[in-house]
Amino acid sequence: MKKTLFVASALIAVTPAALAPSALAQDGNSRPQPVVQPHSIPLPTDRPYPGTMLLRVDASDSMRGIFRVRQTIPVAKSGKVTLLYPQWLPGKHAPRGAIAEIAGFKATAGGKPLAWTRQPTDVYAFDIDVPAGAKSIDIAFDFLSPTRPSEGRVVVTPAMMNLQWEQVSLYPAGYFTRGIPVQLDVTLPEGWTGAAALDGLKVTGNRYSYAPTSYETLVDSPMFAGKYFRRWDLGQNVTLNVVADEPQYLDAKPDHIARHAAMVAEAVALFGTKHFDRYEFLLALTDELGSIGLEHHRSSENSRGLDYFTGWDGNDAERGLLPHELTHSWNGKYRRPDKLWTPDYRTPMQGNLLWVYEGQTSFWDLVLAGRSGMQSKEMILGEWATNAANYSVQAGRDWRSVEDTTLDPVIAARKARAFPSATRTEDYYNEGALMWLEADMIIRQGTNDAKSLDDFAKAFFGGKGGDWGEVTYDFDDVAQTLNAVYPYDWPKFLHDRMQLPGQPAPVAGIERAGYRLVWRDVPNAYDRDKMKSAKNYDLTHSLGLTIDKDGVAGGILWNGPAFRADIVNGTKIIAVDGMSYSKDRLESAIRTATDGKTPVRLLVERGGRYRSVDIDYHGGLRWPHLEKTGAGPDWFDRVLAPKRAL
Repeated sequence: MKKTLFVASALIAVTPAALAPSALAQDGNSRPQPVVQPHSIPLPTDRPYPGTMLLRVDASDSMRGIFRVRQTIPVAKSGKVTLLYPQWLPGKHAPRGAIAEIAGFKATAGGKPLAWTRQPTDVYAFDIDVPAGAKSIDIAFDFLSPTRPSEGRVVVTPAMMNLQWEQVSLYPAGYFTRGIPVQLDVTLPEGWTGAAALDGLKVTGNRYSYAPTSYETLVDSPMFAGKYFRRWDLGQNVTLNVVADEPQYLDAKPDHIARHAAMVAEAVALFGTKHFDRYEFLLALTDELGSIGLEHHRSSENSRGLDYFTGWDGNDAERGLLPHELTHSWNGKYRRPDKLWTPDYRTPMQGNLLWVYEGQTSFWDLVLAGRSGMQSKEMILGEWATNAANYSVQAGRDWRSVEDTTLDPVIAARKARAFPSATRTEDYYNEGALMWLEADMIIRQGTNDAKSLDDFAKAFFGGKGGDWGEVTYDFDDVAQTLNAVYPYDWPKFLHDRMQLPGQPAPVAGIERAGYRLVWRDVPNAYDRDKMKSAKNYDLTHSLGLTIDKDGVAGGILWNGPAFRADIVNGTKIIAVDGMSYSKDRLESAIRTATDGKTPVRLLVERGGRYRSVDIDYHGGLRWPHLEKTGAGPDWFDRVLAPKRAL
């Protein structure tokens, strides 16, 4: 007979003999056996919860960013009750629960303190001893939000805040979160306005109270609040709620709002129905709040630069975020990969189909932006060119499939890397989008433009109007729906491009559209705006690196010219051809080196050590562009044509 025990959340099978005290092995070395660790957390079951949780959050301390939480949780019986702090969070594709920011945790019943312990093999689980006769327990703690980026994402500034309810609440183990009712009451700083996709709002002074909802819906319905706030109706029961660091940045022109409204109308026309009764865009225009772009079923959290409206003409590249997050209401929230849907926030999420969830959304955000006028065709083609070019030189594609990168949020948690082109990052977004572009071209050209990926979107994500729930899918569901639109060997197509490493550069969709990837000595529109926003200089396709505003190298291309010269991330360029570094001098040196014999001569410093470097590169300045190849139809014009006019 074997016994099973839990050790560090993993099952280990041992025999009874293995449980005996450790003994010396024949080689004389001691060999202990693992200590049995208790790990008894009730699995979630789909049953009613006995009562409604009350969650009260005092968020008025905007200067110190402290949220004071009081929570009343009904209990069905005495004895041990396990409360869970959310760990695996939808849309983040990884265990990102902010458990480290909790302080002052206390539990009481009837005003008397209760003993509690944290489970050592699951630090998100709190075991609390409930006395006989208690009908509920009270929880109190402070959430100490980061006050600077080095501590984590900043969610509170003196002018605005981003309230994510999973950071300021716990829930009882043993239940599907959709079956746990909760009633929210939140206190904002005086004079602030808040917005959230929650129902039954009652405002009393600076106190916002909502009708009871499920804990699942609460977590999926964050709030933006701020001192400077404006709201616009975009039609289709969709609202644009905007907070800004200063009031002048809320000065949107009628044309700006009209393009946002057109984007919403194009999305509804694409999918043919809605899976929300109302939708709230939450948008922060800020240099202080931490950046975010996160989807929810009836809302989305978004941040852009202060001049999103006031510098509109120079912000074309910034305007793809809102179409992306809106698309997720259909793709990712209503239709969700079966292994990404979980009954609670402790069950691990598996993102193997994120190339559908995020990859196709990354295709539609460009299409919807183009169809609505949110972004120009030049910008959209520039982004496709940049992504295709980067994958054409990415060494990591030789050993790692796109689908394997869907595990990257767990593997790397979006940390900086020494050579990202060799390890790959979350390429299921952009390489996924290029794959879906190819699929669209196959369908359009195979049906003489009678059908397209639009038909797949409507059939797969449209579903039943008024269904506010979730419908899961797997690989076969995707392939079968594609086949119903246009017969083709879709399983092989998807498998080869997403599940196999070592594939050709993903340019087939571009070439089918009648374009080709070419190189010019000026940046495309996307690279130009991206460099302006990041304050860097991207020379990936010439010297094989990027350079920040201080002359520090990063993004070293594996086996590129800089790599071969032993330049790594963090190396600072001090001088070019004996003169102090400047962008113009470096450009001039790269142009001079096109004579085929003159190297790019640099003086660099790393860790206090200086050395001269001659980079043997003679190809000149190079940025990718898309160029039309012939006189045939412009398929990109057809892809980006407004659907509402059809």
